[in-house]
Amino acid sequence: MQKVSNSFKMVAKTLYGFEEILAKELRNLGAQKVEIGNRMVSFYGDTGFMYKANLCLRTAIKILKPITSRKIRHEKDLYDFVQNVRWENYLDVDDTFAIYATVNSDLFNHSKFIVLKTKDAIVDRFRKQKGRRPNVDLDYPDLSIDVHIQRDLCTISLDSSGGSLHHRGYRTATNIAPINEVLASGLLLLSGWDGQCDFLDPMCGSGTMAIEAAMIACNIPANLNRKEFAFEKWLDWDLDLFEKIEEACLNKTRDFHYSIIGMDKAPSVVRKARNNVENANLTDFVKIKEGDFFKSEKAVDGPLHMVFNPPYDERLEVNIEEFYAQIGDTLKQNYPGTNAWFITGNLEALKYVGLRPSRKIKVFNGKLESRLVKYEMYAGSKKAKFQTK
Repeated sequence: MQKVSNSFKMVAKTLYGFEEILAKELRNLGAQKVEIGNRMVSFYGDTGFMYKANLCLRTAIKILKPITSRKIRHEKDLYDFVQNVRWENYLDVDDTFAIYATVNSDLFNHSKFIVLKTKDAIVDRFRKQKGRRPNVDLDYPDLSIDVHIQRDLCTISLDSSGGSLHHRGYRTATNIAPINEVLASGLLLLSGWDGQCDFLDPMCGSGTMAIEAAMIACNIPANLNRKEFAFEKWLDWDLDLFEKIEEACLNKTRDFHYSIIGMDKAPSVVRKARNNVENANLTDFVKIKEGDFFKSEKAVDGPLHMVFNPPYDERLEVNIEEFYAQIGDTLKQNYPGTNAWFITGNLEALKYVGLRPSRKIKVFNGKLESRLVKYEMYAGSKKAKFQTK
């Protein structure tokens, strides 16, 4: 791949509802020409910025680098279009590659067919030029190629990230239905968490929410612990540039003067969460405690920011009516001066909390439509500020 010294277009994929906060992240990092789309944000930057985006963005799933696009009407158009790409600029004949396709078109119905035709066009080009062809490797490819067809427009991109960026690299121990790291970070940012008070996740599970909260509070790059990015196998990989970018990002970390607590009542869960905190090198900032939220009280004097992911049938068996009533009672009786946020995929469950949420934000946990809700627990004048249903 030829070195790129100027800016080029990139696309950051994200989850539904996170487009605005991803755009804000990109602007804060210094991206140019930021434009919001559906579950994606496009922007411009140079190679160093591509490295920085992968390293630092909390709500991006992948960073794609489009290399060409064209309107196509049938499979021969696709084959000719792909074969005319100068793949030798991106791939050696001894390298491996993988192709992933997304199709939203009346002209093409099956993404697997698109993958097959794209693969044929690439290997046929190499056979003609080199007499040999690169092989496909779906697990550890040297180059990941993204084909996106929207109606009749086909865009071919290089995937600079590789595996989804929610694989931060710190979580080795998980429990039942752990929350996706990108989802956790997005929920925290939607909640307004900025590290300016104490934080509690009272049902912490694997510790993901508390870890992501600490990384936000200290401005630690989201993917600092990640083992590898796809761009490290590209022909233009610049290790010196990446190390400079990484050092510059680490120099922008900030001090944190409050507490971040994760709590869970299962000893085995607590052990796993502690291991993950240790893997993330955040033991100085995150404490995992064994305890039952429903028997707990607020342990700090000042404001408390709470974000958690309670069970809601889809993941764990609980008595929904009783469980969510306990959440409401515990917040009301034991947590004055708290902004409490949680996500639920059971919209009926919110009826049993017995408190009126001040905000409801539509999000998705996987394919499950969910709500991120906020309850403002005021100190002192609870009757004036809060009414039970």
